[in-house]
Amino acid sequence: MRENNRRGISPVIATVILIAIAVAIAIAVAFWAAGLTGAFTRFEKMEISSAWATGSSSNGWSVYVVYKNTGSSDATITDVFINGKPISAYGASVVLNQISPTSVTVGTGGSVHITIKTGASNFVSGQTIEVKIHTASGAEYPKAVVLP
Repeated sequence: MRENNRRGISPVIATVILIAIAVAIAIAVAFWAAGLTGAFTRFEKMEISSAWATGSSSNGWSVYVVYKNTGSSDATITDVFINGKPISAYGASVVLNQISPTSVTVGTGGSVHITIKTGASNFVSGQTIEVKIHTASGAEYPKAVVLP
């Protein structure tokens, strides 16, 4: 009878190796999943830093609003509304960060200064108007301002 001298690894060592491989794979999957959630949980959040108005019913109004992006993603302002209507409905003009286009991207931690100039006949002194910005992601950020 021939004796087989082959030796294998013991069941204890095999179990330790299998557990080590399973832990390594679990750690790799956890890091991969964390990377996915980090990419999909970025958000924009625009907060109002300040808002005020100047002018009179005879000369027209200037409304100033400063928004700051406190979210983790850039925000692109696409529209500006007064009392729920586009500013063009009032014949008003808007300036974002001292430039005229109404589409401005605000980086994380950045701010945008909005200046709205309206005609004298659209509003009266003491009236509260709502200035609202609309972003490319579909979010809206309103602010009420009382005209002096």
